[in-house]
Amino acid sequence: ADESEIANLAVAPEARRLGIGALLLDGVLATAMPRGVRSVFLEVRESNVAAQALYLSRGFAVAGRRKDYYRRPVEDALIMRARV
Repeated sequence: ADESEIANLAVAPEARRLGIGALLLDGVLATAMPRGVRSVFLEVRESNVAAQALYLSRGFAVAGRRKDYYRRPVEDALIMRARV
């Protein structure tokens, strides 16, 4: 298949804002293209604006919404997609 999904990308709270998330994401995207992946998808909490900013900076765009996707607290997920 020419699609891939990032199921989870997390950085420990004490290590945030150091560029680690960007390095992890860049690594995933760099390995996707040689494997024939053309689109990468992920879901992100609607309230997680820091993660959304990172994804937008790497070419992701909002492609949809999953209503009440997350629990504790219940919240929508934004589906984001990047073409690689």
